[in-house]
Amino acid sequence: MYYNPLDVFYKSHTGAVPFNKRLTIRVKGNFDSVVLLVQKDGETIDNRIDMLKDGDVFMCDIMLPIGLYFYCFDLGSGYFLGQNNNMQGEITSTPTRFQLSIFDSEFSVPSWLGGGIIYQIFPDRFNRVNKNSSVSSDKILHDNWDDMPIYEPNEKGQVVNNDFFGGDLQGIIEKLPYLEELGVSVIYLNPIFKAFSNHRYDTGDYMQIDELLGTAEDFKLLIKKANEHGIKIILDGVFNHTGDDSVYFNKYGKYDSIGAYNSKESKYYDWYNFKSYPNDYEAWWGIKVLPAVNESNADYVDFITGKNGVIEHYTKMGIGGWRLDVVDELPSSFVRNIRSAVKRNNKDAVLIGEVWEDASNKIAYGVRREYFLGKELDSVMNYPLKNAIINFVRNGDAKVLSFTVKEQIDHYPESVLNSLMNILSTHDTCRLITSLCGSDMSGKSKAEMSKTFISENDLAAAINKVKIASLLQFTLCGVPCIYYGDEAGMQGYIDPLNRRTYPWGKENKELISWYKFLGNIRKEYSCFAGGKFKEVYADNGAFIFERIDENAELLIAVNLSKEPLSLSFDGVLTDLISNKEFDGGVDLKENDYMILLKK
Repeated sequence: MYYNPLDVFYKSHTGAVPFNKRLTIRVKGNFDSVVLLVQKDGETIDNRIDMLKDGDVFMCDIMLPIGLYFYCFDLGSGYFLGQNNNMQGEITSTPTRFQLSIFDSEFSVPSWLGGGIIYQIFPDRFNRVNKNSSVSSDKILHDNWDDMPIYEPNEKGQVVNNDFFGGDLQGIIEKLPYLEELGVSVIYLNPIFKAFSNHRYDTGDYMQIDELLGTAEDFKLLIKKANEHGIKIILDGVFNHTGDDSVYFNKYGKYDSIGAYNSKESKYYDWYNFKSYPNDYEAWWGIKVLPAVNESNADYVDFITGKNGVIEHYTKMGIGGWRLDVVDELPSSFVRNIRSAVKRNNKDAVLIGEVWEDASNKIAYGVRREYFLGKELDSVMNYPLKNAIINFVRNGDAKVLSFTVKEQIDHYPESVLNSLMNILSTHDTCRLITSLCGSDMSGKSKAEMSKTFISENDLAAAINKVKIASLLQFTLCGVPCIYYGDEAGMQGYIDPLNRRTYPWGKENKELISWYKFLGNIRKEYSCFAGGKFKEVYADNGAFIFERIDENAELLIAVNLSKEPLSLSFDGVLTDLISNKEFDGGVDLKENDYMILLKK
């Protein structure tokens, strides 16, 4: 018995299915009868659909309402056809069901995102032009750009993230030509609003650009100059919590406002959830400097999503969209309001969510999320693929990578699949090269981590692993996102060691050239914007696949096994990395990789 949801003979539409589209499902095998069992998420009763038999093929057509479904096939006599770990059918008495999403047929992701490259910038650490001479007495400004960020707790045992390096918006403007050379089409900025900390996730005032970064005019100039380089700006929307040192909470009285902490009569009081006023309040993950916001409060929702609200204020400036911090902690109704506000002001702006799991079936706080049924997100940060790529490059586990890729193709709408934010490291994770080749620092202190780097003897092998990981990141379905400095070989364990300053003048030139090469490949071949993926081989430390559209056929081959791998094919293929031609076949050496173009 055979079924493959990624083969249009067996499932006529690959991935999630638009509402009102008739779906044909077929299975093939030697059975007397087959019944399709479809169960809507949250329900316990199967919808049983008899499949018509034609020789050894069983077929049925279905049309379902918008929603999430799970299905398998009843073969009779207590046997079922369910999903195996290769995303194909497997006969069993207790099946793992396939997933099927039906989404709003009017939903689509703005086409400009697919095929591009995102570059994530931690603003304080990227580049500085206007060297500030001073900060307030409760902050520290490093004079030396190459200093290590402060990672030790203060005398109160707190890590307050109050040291700054002075990276600014003018510094980003200055480096736009460099980013264009990398092929960057989108800059994703970590928070830029006024805040106490260097990471600025503790928002002080949503309507002000942090003065260390520049002014509103500087930000408008950045948008303008970036657009001239073909680059859009995406902002970080942190709407789950504010800072305690903010115009809204004002715990320390630094703002000329009556904050929620100052009085129950404050217009912001109902934004927060106090257990015992004023010092016992809900905070994000218990971190008291980040008081949690009540996202169901009508006044707060209006402040963020209403007329002249935060979303409208910045979207009207001409940004390309938003990334929503901890979106799985936001109520669905609030996410829908955010989407409406974004699209109302710019229908081509994108909305990307921070989700660490499969976002097509995510359950958060006991609630199934509906990110991709058409009313919420356009894309998410692709942590599952990140983990699978790093696992493959470190351990040669091709099967987990294969399953992750196939699962995402099967679960997401096609426009989402081609727009997934394919990260390999971020401000929340170890640096890419450290994840691939760093020492195991489990149980070690940040002081030990700050002194631990890849040795010179191991650096060449580490760079090669970065090349392999980024090759996969740039050629699999989705949009690669470079965390600033990964392309320069920056190392670092957990924060703030992964948030060091960009090493201008000390970059790894080999990696810079490699990333520019990958950027050119994505720009030249449209198959990376929306072409088909076809797996060729995934086993024994090797992963080989094709990306195909009407303009080109590319074969991407990675061999991490201990032995050469022989590839055979029809005609002449050109390796875009070495520019060598191969007629009929090629031997791929161990730890080698190719991008083969069919002429």
